[in-house]
Amino acid sequence: MFKKIFIVEIICFLKFGYSLSYQYVFKTVFCDIFMDEIKALKIEKDMKVSELVHEMGGMGFGAEKIFLASEIMKSMFEDKECKVFFGVAGAMVPAGMKEILLDILNEVDVFVTTGANLTHDLIESLGEKHYKGDENMDDLELNKKGFDRIYNVLMPNKVYERLEDFFEKHFDELKECESIKEFLWKIGEIVSKQGGKGILVKCYEKKIPLFCPGIADSGIGLMMWGRIMKGKGKTKMDVFADMNDIIDIAWTSKKNGVIYVGGGLPKNFIQQSLQFSKGADYGIQITTDRAEFGGSSGAPLKEGISWGKMKSKGKFVDVSCDATIALPLIYASLF
Repeated sequence: MFKKIFIVEIICFLKFGYSLSYQYVFKTVFCDIFMDEIKALKIEKDMKVSELVHEMGGMGFGAEKIFLASEIMKSMFEDKECKVFFGVAGAMVPAGMKEILLDILNEVDVFVTTGANLTHDLIESLGEKHYKGDENMDDLELNKKGFDRIYNVLMPNKVYERLEDFFEKHFDELKECESIKEFLWKIGEIVSKQGGKGILVKCYEKKIPLFCPGIADSGIGLMMWGRIMKGKGKTKMDVFADMNDIIDIAWTSKKNGVIYVGGGLPKNFIQQSLQFSKGADYGIQITTDRAEFGGSSGAPLKEGISWGKMKSKGKFVDVSCDATIALPLIYASLF
């Protein structure tokens, strides 16, 4: 684009010289060719989400980013040569994002997430619930009453009793798993046989590669550690084995696309697989973090070009927004 602008500027300079006429013509030509007029958003009765997001494309600031993410997600999902890597950080499940994640899993080839999301998924699959609360609640009182708070979401502390019972019953078969992916699929298999539903179950049943390199940093990790400390045996898990699988998927694909909800460990696990294979052709990142502090969660996708994690001519966008707001809008706009 900047080369085109420079050419226009040279033509105007040669024709008019450096004068007020040159400045006027250049600015006029530049605006006519390269600038789209901002279109104020008009809400219509019975407007569909897809129509709303399309209209947001005529706006500035973060609204346009939602539109661009929608367009990139559509292109990514429609490109049959593209392997889609989905990385979800944080604790999206207790916030009420589970069904959206399950729907998006129908479109992706690889899922990388935190132990928190999988722990909360398992909790719900075993019949427990999360509840709406308030960030201004008395935390000491909540502790006395047996509730854990995640901003404005509450979870009864007794859910850990349900988890303890699950891992106590199934530890012997879980300890035989040789990779984290195999371990997570095994949990999904057990829950599936019990009639449960959820992320772990879906990844097992559809054989979606599911990776969680930080599984020890979670309720699931604590439950496994507890059984080991009780002398029930040790696991056979090789924590590096999953790197073979995810790098192989990135290496053998024709194209790669990434969707990052948050950042952190899931993002970096995907990014390093791309670094040692080939960069992503498509990318969407939804985050509330900032780039100035050097963390992966705030690093813009463009930064990944320097590492070979993103293609320089790829289509990608950073959406600075709470994922519980942005992701439902972006995904719903596809319909």
